[in-house]
Amino acid sequence: MNLKTVGYAVGITILAAACNQYKTQVTEHGLKYQIFEHKDDARKAKLGDIMSFHLVIKNSTDSTLRDTYKEGNPMKMVLQAPQYKGGFDDGLTLLAAGDSAKFLVNADTLFAKVGQPLPPMIKKGSEISFTVKVLSVLTSEEFQKQQTEAATKQKATDAKIIDAFLAKNNLTAKARKTASGLVYVPESEGAGASPVAGDKVQVNYTGMFLDGKEFDSSKGKPLELQVGAAMVIPGWEEGIMLMKKGEKGLLIIPSSLAYGPETYGPIPGNSVLQFKLELVDFSKGPKQPAGPQIPPAK
Repeated sequence: MNLKTVGYAVGITILAAACNQYKTQVTEHGLKYQIFEHKDDARKAKLGDIMSFHLVIKNSTDSTLRDTYKEGNPMKMVLQAPQYKGGFDDGLTLLAAGDSAKFLVNADTLFAKVGQPLPPMIKKGSEISFTVKVLSVLTSEEFQKQQTEAATKQKATDAKIIDAFLAKNNLTAKARKTASGLVYVPESEGAGASPVAGDKVQVNYTGMFLDGKEFDSSKGKPLELQVGAAMVIPGWEEGIMLMKKGEKGLLIIPSSLAYGPETYGPIPGNSVLQFKLELVDFSKGPKQPAGPQIPPAK
C-alpha cells in the first residue's frame, strides 16, 4: 500500500468517526440527541448535582428563541428528576463537564406537559432544538464552596475599586462606610428621623456606573417603595435607612449588595454602582401585630 492509499484510508476513517459522533441518536425515552464533544473520563452529571451550561434554543425554522451566550449568563440548574421522560432536562444527565450536545424535543409534547398553548413562532408538530455546552458539574457542597470563595474574593476587589473611586473624586473624608461594604456620601442634610424596615418611602434617583455613565433614573418622578420588603437591591435598602426626609446623598454600592455576579440588563456582572438618591418623603408602615400573650407562671 503506498502513502497516497494510506492517507486516503486514514481520511475515510476520520470522516466515518466524525459522522458517527454527530449522528442523531435516540434515548430509551424517545429523546433525540447529537453529541458534539464528549470525554469518557470527564465527570458525568447525576441527580442532585448543579450544572452550569450555555444554552441556545431554536425553533424548526432555525430562529433563535434564547441564547445565554448573548445574555452573558450561563444557566445554573440543580439536576432533578425530569418533568417527563424524553424532555430536555432528561437529556442533561447524559452529559459531563465539557460536553456539548443538541437535543430535539417535540414541541406539542413540551407545551402540553407545561400546560401552555403553542406560541405563534412554534409550528404544530415541529421540534425545538436545545444546544448545550456544559461548563461545570458540581455537588451542592462544591458549588457552595465555590460561591463563597468567589464572593470573598469579589468583596476584596470591590473594596479596592471603591477606595480608588473615593480618592479620585475627593470623597474619602465625607464617606461613611458600613460593615456590609456600602459607602454613603451625604450631600445635603435632611431633618427628623430615618426610615425603618416597613416604612413607605418616596425617592428620586439616578443610577450610574463608576465612570459616570447613567443606566437608570426616576427622571424627577419619585419612586415609591416599602423599605425592608426586598423590593430593591440590598444596597438601596440599607442606604435609604441611613437618610432623613429631604436628604440627598450618593450611595456607592459593592456588587454583592447590587446585582451580584450575573449580568442584569445593561449592568455587567460584579459591577460596583453609584446612585444619587433623594429621600423625598416617607411614612410609617402598618404596625406589626402583637405576639401571643403568655400567661404568667403560677
